[in-house]
Amino acid sequence: MMAEQTAARDMERRGGRLALPALSLSILLSSLGTSIANVGLPDIATSFAVPFAQVQWVVLAYLLATTTLIVGAGRLGDRIGRRRRLLLGGILLFTLASALCGLAPSLPLLVAARAFQGLGAAAMMAMSMALVGGTVDKARTGQAMGMLGSMSAVGTALGPSLGGAAIALAGWPGLFLVNVPLGLAAFMLVRALVPADNAPTRSDAGGDPLGTALLAAALAAYALAMTVGQHGDAVGPVLMAAALLLAGLFILWQKAAPSPLLHLSLFRDGSLCGALLANVLVSMIMMATLVLGPFYLTRVLGLSPALTGLVLATGPCISALAGIPSGRVVDRFGGPRMTLVGLGGLATGCLLMSASGVEWGVAGYMVPIAVMTSFYALFQAANNTGVMGGQPADQRGLVSGLLNLSRNLGLITGAACLGGVFALAVGTADLATAPPALIAQGMRAAFAGAALLLMAAAGIMARTRR
Repeated sequence: MMAEQTAARDMERRGGRLALPALSLSILLSSLGTSIANVGLPDIATSFAVPFAQVQWVVLAYLLATTTLIVGAGRLGDRIGRRRRLLLGGILLFTLASALCGLAPSLPLLVAARAFQGLGAAAMMAMSMALVGGTVDKARTGQAMGMLGSMSAVGTALGPSLGGAAIALAGWPGLFLVNVPLGLAAFMLVRALVPADNAPTRSDAGGDPLGTALLAAALAAYALAMTVGQHGDAVGPVLMAAALLLAGLFILWQKAAPSPLLHLSLFRDGSLCGALLANVLVSMIMMATLVLGPFYLTRVLGLSPALTGLVLATGPCISALAGIPSGRVVDRFGGPRMTLVGLGGLATGCLLMSASGVEWGVAGYMVPIAVMTSFYALFQAANNTGVMGGQPADQRGLVSGLLNLSRNLGLITGAACLGGVFALAVGTADLATAPPALIAQGMRAAFAGAALLLMAAAGIMARTRR
């Protein structure tokens, strides 16, 4: 009997090791879909003869779809008890939508296909993280989360360079067609290597369509307020008011719904709330490095666009390399402790950036970025392990969706909020003509504010852990 149990455990460990690369490829593809399209927007605008303001919806459609639907995708996986099957469906939808993007004859059809691609990516993000808990040995959960974090960083870093090569070979359709063979490979790997989860279908598998619609509408209004609403007109405040109203309606309905999408009692867990809030704040700061960095590198340090792109790619590359070692550290010392260490390291990197002088040159930018991104990898591995490790099997999909949602909300909010601090410190809305000294001043102010946010997050995390 003991021999049979030992053999079963060994098979489970081997299955987890084999499943992890397949899940990692799914995460890489969903991250790649976020970053690969940006480099091709000018070509798409020229091809369809449309203004740049319209072609931005190629990026926004994907972002909105993943942000608004990821919680629903995670909850659906919990309810039907077939997360592997839902992951396979998400990969197929992502792959088919990628092909439709590459073949789209008009901008509206391209935007619609990108929205379907984002829907597939939402299922891929939520299910990949949720399946880790059931396929990877608990003692190696930190390494698994670190690897998923590495693949997310690799996808983000690889997007612009892979997109540039795809455009050179096949024009802008290559941006999306390159995902087709990668998607088919991910589908075959998941089908062959990830074990089926044969949990019984829950009696409430019909779900909460009204709650899902209200949450999606609230998140869409917020995302639009933070993106297209940041142009000085009345659209932004109206969208934000709509987001707050819809969020209030969602909460009221969740209290009354017979089968709610989101049990509000989940947020009585202070450690979960602290982890989600910290994830939002950290993602805000990492987005700020991508948005503000080009202004500093080109306008203050005078780097060429090619060299600027190379310098910006070093951050995600460092984060990718640090992912697996960070996971091993988390497995050894525990998620809660390493989450606080990660936040402290991130705050240190922000303080270094705020103190960096122009006379330090590129090193004055790259050293703080190296500190931030390496500790970002540690934070991600520790925070995700701490959250996912304590969840029951029937809530892993939902909590995974909430983690990914908090990350997306941080990315959306960071560009607007810290970008606003940057513009306020510069003192002019026309950043293209601002003197280099004012750009440097704005950079220092934004990252000083970021350091304060991270210190607040560390304090909240420490309090909720106690």
